[in-house]
Amino acid sequence: MTFKPKYISFDCYGTLINFEMGPTARTLFADRVDEKRMPAFLDSFRFYRLDEVLGAWKPFFDVVESAIQRACHAHGVEYRASDAQALYAAVPTWQPHPHVVETLEKIAPHIPLVILSNSMVDLIPHSVAHLKASFHAVYTAEQAQAYKPRGQAFEYMFDQLGCGPEEMVHCSSSFRYDLMTAKDLGFMGKAYIDRNHEPYCDGYGVSRLTDFRQLAALVGL
Repeated sequence: MTFKPKYISFDCYGTLINFEMGPTARTLFADRVDEKRMPAFLDSFRFYRLDEVLGAWKPFFDVVESAIQRACHAHGVEYRASDAQALYAAVPTWQPHPHVVETLEKIAPHIPLVILSNSMVDLIPHSVAHLKASFHAVYTAEQAQAYKPRGQAFEYMFDQLGCGPEEMVHCSSSFRYDLMTAKDLGFMGKAYIDRNHEPYCDGYGVSRLTDFRQLAALVGL
């Protein structure tokens, strides 16, 4: 199915920018977690990050700090005060996935692009700069005072744009953070960018894209 949206909204980290929190933690904890135990440790860190964003808003640094502390506690690993700082400081250095920049530049002249990110006002500009394309708007969890998958984050975007979900396409590599909520909110279109870090889920009316360049055709370009 082809969609003709008024706006296309995107998750940023994981979808457009290569989200390297796991690889960064792997390197950081290589001296404390052996290779056999590392996958379970990283899985816990991933889960605790999600768990941390489901309550009242707090700064993203606090999300990362609490999540890595909980993962260390769960696995009996030494936590160092510098760990959260190192993980958070890596975020601005992460780069776009292949074909993201060229595809966004192709779409931007025809359909306004929007980012809705679980990020901070002072953090997201570094990543947007790597994307090069012109964005109509960039919204953060800090502005919304809520993280995805909470509906409040999406509702903030709708209010700022003056546009409802029935006129938009939302793109993400995550069902848990984005696409399940997008389905419940009634987006016109939903695109799952398959980055191999979450499984595809049937029943959510989502278009599965295995190559980011396929997005242009999905929106009729």
